[in-house]
Amino acid sequence: MKIVENRFIPFKGYSAIMLFGFLFTRDAGKVTARTVRHESIHARQMWELLVVGFYLWYLIEWVVRLFLRSNAYRNISFEREAYANQDDLLYLDTRRPFYFLKYMKK
Repeated sequence: MKIVENRFIPFKGYSAIMLFGFLFTRDAGKVTARTVRHESIHARQMWELLVVGFYLWYLIEWVVRLFLRSNAYRNISFEREAYANQDDLLYLDTRRPFYFLKYMKK
């Protein structure tokens, strides 16, 4: 995953964001191995859903979760999988395809 340092992406308050296989950050020196693992999980999810499907699903799930009593961002299935496994160094070696589906919840 290529790390792209710039002044605009991600929004303030976030350390990094993966878009189309690139990791964008405002300060590459602050990107940790944990962040790279988290974003690498998103990259795998993205390729499984053929890129466009990932972004459509992400947006739709976020909008739906805005109406539920919880943090919409943290409860998106993609984020739940990434946060739950970002400390597992071997997660991507053992992860099954479409495993984010296990993180869907009501």
